[in-house]
Amino acid sequence: MSDLTKAAARHAELVREINHHSRLYYTEDAPQISDHDYDQMMQQLLALELEFPTLQSPESPSQRVGSEPLAEFAQIKHELPMLSLSNGFTDDDIREFDTRLHKEIGLGEATVIEYVAEPKLDGLAVSILYVDGVLEYAATRGDGRVGEDITQNVKTIRSVPLTLPKGAPARLEVRGEVFMRLAGFAELNRVQADNGKKVFVNPRNAAAGSLRQLDSKITADRPLDIFIYSTGVISDSEFAVTHAQTLERLGRLGFPICPLLQVVNDVDGCLEYYHEMGARRPELDYEIDGIVYKVNRLDWQRAAGFIAKAPRWALAHKFPAQEKTTQVNDIDVQVGRTGAITPVARLEPLFVGGVTVSNVTLHNKAEVARLDVRVGDTVIVRRAGDVIPQIVGVNLEARPASAKPYEFPVSCPVCGSDVVTEGDGIIARCSGGLTCGAQVRQGIKHFVSRKAMDIDGMGDKIVDALVEQALVSTVADLYLLSFDQVLALEGFAEKSAQNLLAAIDKSKQTEFARLLYALGIPQVGETTADQLAAHFGTMARLKAAKQEALEALPDIGPVVAKNIVDFFHDPNNLKVISQLQDRGVTYDVVAAPNPDEFAELPLAGEVVVLTGALSAMGRTEAKKRLQALGAKVTGSVSKNTTLVIAGEDAGSKAAKAAELGVRIEGEDYLMRLLA
Repeated sequence: MSDLTKAAARHAELVREINHHSRLYYTEDAPQISDHDYDQMMQQLLALELEFPTLQSPESPSQRVGSEPLAEFAQIKHELPMLSLSNGFTDDDIREFDTRLHKEIGLGEATVIEYVAEPKLDGLAVSILYVDGVLEYAATRGDGRVGEDITQNVKTIRSVPLTLPKGAPARLEVRGEVFMRLAGFAELNRVQADNGKKVFVNPRNAAAGSLRQLDSKITADRPLDIFIYSTGVISDSEFAVTHAQTLERLGRLGFPICPLLQVVNDVDGCLEYYHEMGARRPELDYEIDGIVYKVNRLDWQRAAGFIAKAPRWALAHKFPAQEKTTQVNDIDVQVGRTGAITPVARLEPLFVGGVTVSNVTLHNKAEVARLDVRVGDTVIVRRAGDVIPQIVGVNLEARPASAKPYEFPVSCPVCGSDVVTEGDGIIARCSGGLTCGAQVRQGIKHFVSRKAMDIDGMGDKIVDALVEQALVSTVADLYLLSFDQVLALEGFAEKSAQNLLAAIDKSKQTEFARLLYALGIPQVGETTADQLAAHFGTMARLKAAKQEALEALPDIGPVVAKNIVDFFHDPNNLKVISQLQDRGVTYDVVAAPNPDEFAELPLAGEVVVLTGALSAMGRTEAKKRLQALGAKVTGSVSKNTTLVIAGEDAGSKAAKAAELGVRIEGEDYLMRLLA
């Protein structure tokens, strides 16, 4: 028998043993050997593959240690879309969900629907495809239709099987949530801090960042785990008849399934499970932000069907906002790009709602007065999901005797100019204008942002460095930067300097609306910039516009109109605009619309507001397509609004629309409208 034959036999034996013990340890939490013995087997495997490279295969456990860094992530199109879930927040929402399902499935009121309930992990959704029992590829959810190829990174997760036992479907796509347990997260941050690297704000960010590393060796060192919660493509049509049976069979194939899932009956069973998990939440060793309910019978799932973004047969029941108390260490102010003075409470750091919070905005003078928050106060901080943390109250009983009411500054803390107030004294602004360093920095950061001139790679730190080194004092100076100046900045090499200059050069050709928005005219957002661009067409016409002409436009009132007129009468602003033009910045001239043609468009007269997250396309694309059909798309709901499209996690705009009796539709309606 040849050496290669002997090595191949031993290699196959080691692969079986290591995969077996990996499953016992990571999936079933029932290890039978010590870590030392496991490591010894792995070392033998690596030694054999080093001596006989032909033995290495994609399903070998050695492939978990990471491969060479990728240049970039390739894209993978999901054969079946990875949809998101609709949300419920109250017990009544769950009852309505159950009632609606009875109608959609065609069940009598007395029929009990069986649900599978399990914790909603706060991680990153992934799809993993197996072909003939071997892991073929893994992808992120992406936009639901196309995700990023993270195959090599997912292979490093110990609880993910690289091969499946006999009896697995020929093609099997599983979907799950990659997450990081709290103990692993704490240890990772300790190591990051010890090595002088940035720590992660929460386990979800740590998991997502670890999974999207171009170098899978970094991913291999991160304590990632996964729970599988469903299937996608599956070649065996008789794999299971219920969702619970699906998960049970996946567990037998070696996939880790959340041990806390339960099959429950009717709404009462769902709510009982929800409150039980809510009470157990602090004891769990991973973050959850709610409970997911899924109809158990697969034929009933098919009968219920889908809307554009989510299945009708599933719902995420979110936990309420978390509130915790902490102390106010200081109150200071920040100066924005328009000179707005915003007070900020500096807090004793606390972990709430999945993130560490140390700063909370107090918005304006009126909010500070309403809360009467003072340095030294004990305050209640609330945060839910992606909502910005806010102070909701002060514990007056814990207020120290030395605490004094906060006094708003009368001069700018950056440039020393007078602080002036407007809007009944609620809004405070620095009067320094372009002489104020803070306004210059914030204005440049706004100018280069994605929705403005979209200069890729021009981050906040780079802007700060350019201003500090006196290389840039206005946005027009960006277009005078030389290669040597950029190369001299900290962190730049030849390639990165070339890339940044190329991005700056690319931004010279832009859209008129983008340029208007980028200039930072007070209270002129994207929607108003679009409207101004469409109506006036050129910068020259807009400069010459009188206040009365501006006020005649829909949704532009006296305050905004005055801001626009004042902006274009400021010599400093006119000088910057002239310099931008001299340095090659051009825009697409917008042709004045033909009123007769516009009136014939199918959505002429519709005033639409988009709110929440859309899964099929970004809101910017949706807005452009609606406008192309004649609709006016605005950023706020008013009595003139005729339609609100509410995506996932729609908030106050949808609530206001409901109050005003404005028609509210989901993304499925939007897609039909655009079609």
